[in-house]
Amino acid sequence: MIDIQKIRQDFPILQREVYGKPLIYFDNAATTQKPRQVVESIVDEYYSVNANVHRGVHFLSQQATELHEGSREAVSKFINARSISEVVFTRGTTESINLLAFSFGEEFMQEGDEVIISTMEHHSNIVPWQLLAARKGIAIKVIPINAKGELLMDEYEKLFSERTKLVSVTHVSNVLGTVNPVKELIRIAHDHEVPVLIDGAQSVPHMQVDVQELDADFYAFSSHKMYGPTGIGVLYGKENWLDRLPPYQGGGEMIQHVSFERTTFNELPFKFEAGTPDYIGTTALAKALDYMTAIGLDKIAIYEHELTRYATERLKAIEGLRIYGEAEHKGSVISFLVGDIHHFDMGTLLDRLGIAVRTGHHCAQPLMQRFGIEGTVRASFAVYNTKEEVDVLTQGIERVSRMF
Repeated sequence: MIDIQKIRQDFPILQREVYGKPLIYFDNAATTQKPRQVVESIVDEYYSVNANVHRGVHFLSQQATELHEGSREAVSKFINARSISEVVFTRGTTESINLLAFSFGEEFMQEGDEVIISTMEHHSNIVPWQLLAARKGIAIKVIPINAKGELLMDEYEKLFSERTKLVSVTHVSNVLGTVNPVKELIRIAHDHEVPVLIDGAQSVPHMQVDVQELDADFYAFSSHKMYGPTGIGVLYGKENWLDRLPPYQGGGEMIQHVSFERTTFNELPFKFEAGTPDYIGTTALAKALDYMTAIGLDKIAIYEHELTRYATERLKAIEGLRIYGEAEHKGSVISFLVGDIHHFDMGTLLDRLGIAVRTGHHCAQPLMQRFGIEGTVRASFAVYNTKEEVDVLTQGIERVSRMF
């Protein structure tokens, strides 16, 4: 059993008030709050171990390097990578996808080649491929979805051709909450000898992810959605793929030798980590992983599933409320509209009641077009949320509805 009240004490921001009301934070799909253990690790490293990592012979540099590379080891263990060489630190999921789109596109894609994505992708898994399409003339194919927000797997299989070079899909939709059958998606792609990138921004914070068990070729996620700091993320890649990809950026750290005639590049994963890394952020990310592991990934998943089920039942009882995304396998996200009330109006008035939700298209405008809407209200849950908070949300929605 999870002691939610004990967990909540680790998050000082949850004790504050907004407009004189206790803060209820349901915007966790955008970013989670940070436990004091994570914040204290940032302060401690700046005050006691701050020095640039790698190559430094002095004590502080060596200690900072040990923390930084220890964090890589922690990430590798957390997702069960084969090697720490397969863990590349980036600024987040968006940069991870951009890195792969650029490097993979440069090395393996020519005009007329194809990438497969899905209707439910975040803009960060659409726009990089469009930039590649504009640069190199590749084609983008899109997996359709049904009314419940589930991928049409039969249609997915039909999209493959001899020109298909990559599949790039989300593990969990940030709007619908749909948990996609990524292991099956990967298996089908591999049957066609096509590698797969999985956007794990909304999955790693909520469930155990084993990249070897999935057989993912690439997997991307962000620290700030899993109780860690902003500005740090991960691109996992199978070593045999990363070895073959050219660097994404040039500069310090990613080189082995530089002359004015030619440059040779560093070994993995440093080939993709140009410049001074966010070594403070990586340490704090490792602390966030420790925090989640101490609670238990399985326990977090069970608790959030129950909370989402409870919230779904409560919200469905509200007259005129309709939920977008009712897949059989669903994460801790509920997107909804009520009657003719604009999502912005609903979100603004809920905010005045101390309830933080996200409104708009959630960086998924093609998905909104699929459902014929401009946007939704989105409530997304984390391990520190409670059924009592869901009750306040339900009452708030009913109160706002009466105003219209």
